[in-house]
Amino acid sequence: MGKNVLIIGASGDIGLAIAKQLASDGYSLLLHFNKNNDGFKSIRGTINEECILTEIKADLSHADGIKYLLSQLVFPVDAIIIASGRAHHALFQDSQEDVMDEMLTLHVKAPWMIVNHVLPTMVQKKKGSIIFITSIWGNVGASNEVLYSSVKGAQNSFVKALAKEVAPSGISVNAISPGFIDTKMNHHLSEEEKQAIVDQIPMNRPGFPGEIAHTVRFLMDEKSTYIQGEIINIDGAW
Repeated sequence: MGKNVLIIGASGDIGLAIAKQLASDGYSLLLHFNKNNDGFKSIRGTINEECILTEIKADLSHADGIKYLLSQLVFPVDAIIIASGRAHHALFQDSQEDVMDEMLTLHVKAPWMIVNHVLPTMVQKKKGSIIFITSIWGNVGASNEVLYSSVKGAQNSFVKALAKEVAPSGISVNAISPGFIDTKMNHHLSEEEKQAIVDQIPMNRPGFPGEIAHTVRFLMDEKSTYIQGEIINIDGAW
């Protein structure tokens, strides 16, 4: 399709599924990762390496990592998928300021800076696609995950506001809000805890990364460009 897609957080389970999907659809990929080297090796082993334009390792929870990432974007970017992030499980009153700063930088400031860097070229071309992978907790909030809920809610608000600003320039901005997805982010839960969550989900199962990737593919299609500022829930009616 001749489009270059920047995937932030490509080595996570959802990012990897998105990379596989878009590579199979003929997109060229600029792949970001940080700590998950094993996940990144999995990308190289499962998709055509000719689809990979560049690989960038950067810690986006700190300003220096954001600056480094931006300095490595030498190829034009036609679409951005923000799939990076990390959860923080703790009582809010026990959350330390340095953790707050890192969560804000990783989930809010880094996406702001990346989009701000790439947006002028998209506006000039009168086309582009920006997709965030947020979270059900950004919609409804979660006890013991107040920081994560807050920054994911900020991403949802950013999507809704930016979509209104750049829609006249032919750029689509949307988000996918997953519910309980079978990824490593949930591996801290016991089997009993996982089952208790599944019991609350009308579809009686967790979601899968491939289902998120399929929705990314749908939003990337040129026939989907009238969808603007939407937060698409993929949660099995949870």
